[in-house]
Amino acid sequence: MTRIVRMNGNVYDPLRRKEVPRTPEEEVRQWFIGLLHESAGVPMHQMMSEVSLEYGSGKQWRADLVIYGKGACPIGIVECKRPDVELGKEVLEQALRYNLVLGVPFLFLTNGRSTFVCRKKEQEGTDVSYELLPSFPLYEEMLIQCQR
Repeated sequence: MTRIVRMNGNVYDPLRRKEVPRTPEEEVRQWFIGLLHESAGVPMHQMMSEVSLEYGSGKQWRADLVIYGKGACPIGIVECKRPDVELGKEVLEQALRYNLVLGVPFLFLTNGRSTFVCRKKEQEGTDVSYELLPSFPLYEEMLIQCQR
């Protein structure tokens, strides 16, 4: 598993290629980047930390982590929380707000102790719903959703 590199009270983020302040949430993000890369096969160059999002007239948000497919097609949003934060309705709603901008098929919620993965269901009409997946999808499986 990926080792979190700590330097001078900071953590090295391989996606931003720089040291960032060491916080419990940042350590969860770095752990999850390693998990996505090593266990799901997501290439490092297909992930981006701290992605700025703008919705409507001036709403500014920042996604913790976005996973991209080929051709810069966003396929997943990761919302990271400190280990002591419960992954409840508020966290899911935060990821869903970010998804108003990106429209990705996968949502990942993690606090380092628990992780939930949701996939957008295919359906007719304007309603959007998600299903909780029993296991972590591989990157190749995520790419299939990007092509639809």
